[in-house]
Amino acid sequence: MVLVTFTWSQGGTHVFLCGSFDGWSEQIPMNLVEGSAAVFQRIVDVPPGYHKYKFLVDGIWKVDQDQLCVQDEYGAINNLVFVKESVSMPSALIREDAQSKLVSGFTSSTHLEASSSSESQLKPVMQLNNEIDVSRHRLFMFLSSSQAYELIPNSGKVFALDTEVAVKQAFHIMYEQRLAVMPLWDGQNAMISGMLTASDFILILLKLQESHPMLTHDELEMHTISAWKYGKFQLQAEVSGAMIPPNRRVLQAGPDESLKDVALTLLQNKISAVPVLHSSEDGSSSQLLHTACLAGILKHICRHFRHSLEYLPIVQQPVGNLSFGTWTRQVGGRARSRVLLKLHSGDLLSSALKLLIEGEISSIPVVDDNGALINVYSRSDITSLARGNVYAHFRLDQMIMTQVLQVLDEASRDRCRTCTRFDSLYRIMEVLSDPTVRRVVVIDPNSRHVEGIITLRDVFNLLLG
Repeated sequence: MVLVTFTWSQGGTHVFLCGSFDGWSEQIPMNLVEGSAAVFQRIVDVPPGYHKYKFLVDGIWKVDQDQLCVQDEYGAINNLVFVKESVSMPSALIREDAQSKLVSGFTSSTHLEASSSSESQLKPVMQLNNEIDVSRHRLFMFLSSSQAYELIPNSGKVFALDTEVAVKQAFHIMYEQRLAVMPLWDGQNAMISGMLTASDFILILLKLQESHPMLTHDELEMHTISAWKYGKFQLQAEVSGAMIPPNRRVLQAGPDESLKDVALTLLQNKISAVPVLHSSEDGSSSQLLHTACLAGILKHICRHFRHSLEYLPIVQQPVGNLSFGTWTRQVGGRARSRVLLKLHSGDLLSSALKLLIEGEISSIPVVDDNGALINVYSRSDITSLARGNVYAHFRLDQMIMTQVLQVLDEASRDRCRTCTRFDSLYRIMEVLSDPTVRRVVVIDPNSRHVEGIITLRDVFNLLLG
């Protein structure tokens, strides 16, 4: 048996400990640490091995969210500790060491220690790191042996926009087809010349609101996509002081290209999709086969590993235990690497669009006055303003988010997906494999307060390292 110090540091009046180390048979009272108003501790004799436990705080079962958590087969969430077999020591020395930890260790926000050594905490961390390495290696090998043509459905349509289509018409087509990105077809040169994205429409509408707009509402009906792209390059040249850039090479993928290379192309270039093109033998012409995106690759991964999740051990971990995503506060002792932006229902649409573009992010949670999640506004939602030509009747700097969310159709309103930090990575992967869902908002299940956000890109950065 090993003496282990269990700690609850989040306050309460009556705190009890219960765990699998005694078959969940007892509710062990915990003691308030001297000099503290919120930290409770209890030393328990525990057999070596893995043990689940949780706390009963003023009659309510709780887990310490800053410690390792696991979900059992019934969906219940518990804390988890690994206790290593101790080296034999005189009992007096063990008790003295445990008492010293009770006095000196309570200043930590949360602490779980085994008197034998700190390895009881390090073991789960080391095991998690090993699971990540193993999973990454196996996934790398799988994607390296898979090819882009495996993403192409047996039947379906692939859409491309002619570069001479009017901007207004393109706006409506993308809305009607529920597409956030479409390849551009240059009929004169018989080639795919680029991609039109929701970000283009955001920039167009922002320009319309300026005192000297590059386009007017009337011009949207006659201004072509190619003219918009040319004007966009001119604006970039004015800002940078450089000449108008020549036609850039269009990022693309061949049907025989590995999914590993396709995923890395998307990640490294910070783009959402690439056209999959089949070129003729002499290279004089090409045929658009598919538009590859991270969601499609993720769906391919989920379909392959669905019945053998043990082969990728990391996907069974709760997302709150993994170092990825963007969070509102420190999670599990990890400092935030990015700030999680949020919008309130009364914020202006113009402010939201500028945040999306300037922050180089794809979506922002919208919360009410109490901080509870209402919905998510993303770049692709800009196309909803095409319905009934809403964009022509409102100014972006006068339209608030409440009005914007009302404009969204039912499909857009329902595409906000949420999870808790206790949900497994695999569940998040399955949700994100739907191409209409590009991020999952992590919420507190009781208050619906936003705790974090996990995007497709976050998942791939984690899985591919």
